[in-house]
Amino acid sequence: MITADGRYYLKHGKHPRQVQAEKERLKGDAAQAAQAPADGAELISRLQSASGKITVPDPAAQTRGRWRAAYYDALHHGHVPTGHKLRWNGRQRGDCVFTLIDEEAEKAAQPPPVPAVDVPETLDRPHRLVRATRKVLGRSQRVVDTRGKPEVIPLYLSRPLADRALRIMHALLTEAEGRDYAVEAQSDLKHGEAVHMVAIVIRCRAFPLALTERTNKVPHEPTPQELRQQERNPWTRLPKYDEEFNGRLALGAPTGSWSQHSYSYSDSARWTLESRLGHLLQDLERVAAEADRREQEKELREAEQRRRWLRGRRAGSRAADRAAPGDGSYRADSGLAAGRRDPRLLPGSPHPSRRRAGCGGRGGLA
Repeated sequence: MITADGRYYLKHGKHPRQVQAEKERLKGDAAQAAQAPADGAELISRLQSASGKITVPDPAAQTRGRWRAAYYDALHHGHVPTGHKLRWNGRQRGDCVFTLIDEEAEKAAQPPPVPAVDVPETLDRPHRLVRATRKVLGRSQRVVDTRGKPEVIPLYLSRPLADRALRIMHALLTEAEGRDYAVEAQSDLKHGEAVHMVAIVIRCRAFPLALTERTNKVPHEPTPQELRQQERNPWTRLPKYDEEFNGRLALGAPTGSWSQHSYSYSDSARWTLESRLGHLLQDLERVAAEADRREQEKELREAEQRRRWLRGRRAGSRAADRAAPGDGSYRADSGLAAGRRDPRLLPGSPHPSRRRAGCGGRGGLA
């Protein structure tokens, strides 16, 4: 059944409680507006006494207008102190947050800029892997694909971008070796097939790299051969779309690997791949440091578990020594008690091997 509140919502688009809350908020609008700062100087004074931040919870129209007037008065009449800037969030809806920011302190709190990696215009002395890849490319190919070849850089792109791709890889691999990281061409077996890759090794952790060109999905245009084949076999299905290179290079973890989304960059509308090489190396260092931290935490947890287990075992042995009488009757009584739990542990059991196996478990007496 549709209730009265539901009918009201269908007619006005708001729940009656929302309307009531809005009326109560507007009822106190005039009183809240009277508490707003009169001008920009008062706003700056309040901010300085409030450690640089004031929050006005979801004000109504009149109150928001008074705070807005004080904000613009502070900006346009020179009330903002030198070396500071005034920010205002929540101009149209929600909470109004006014912040007075010290520019020098903000700059000091920002992380240092990532060092850029220079990409040469020409390759006079290319990296050894770049030189080996250039020899494999040939001259008459329209598409460069070296992903299945050993001792070369995995590339999959159109031929016009091959020179730029090699210059980018030369700059990245040279910079990695300059930071004392190893650059290796590795081969592995995956699903019964050989997989060749180039990896940067940081702290004994290999990060494989692949350089590809991004593609766009375009409608498939049937070739004359496909049309003739479809005429002979009407049930033949032609693909709806084709993948077409779009001229944007992407460098990072190979597609389908466990680290596919951990470190990857590509050309975009805001930057080129050349400007992101420093960020890529920073991501590799971050991932390696995070992996080391997780391993150390795991080792500490395992060591703590071993210490707790040993303490429990020693405490059990000491308790047994204190409770055991000197004539050895404790062993017989303890054997009978164990036999009540498991008949195979009674003295004279026909399965001594099972008795030894049961008592040798974790936490038992050796």
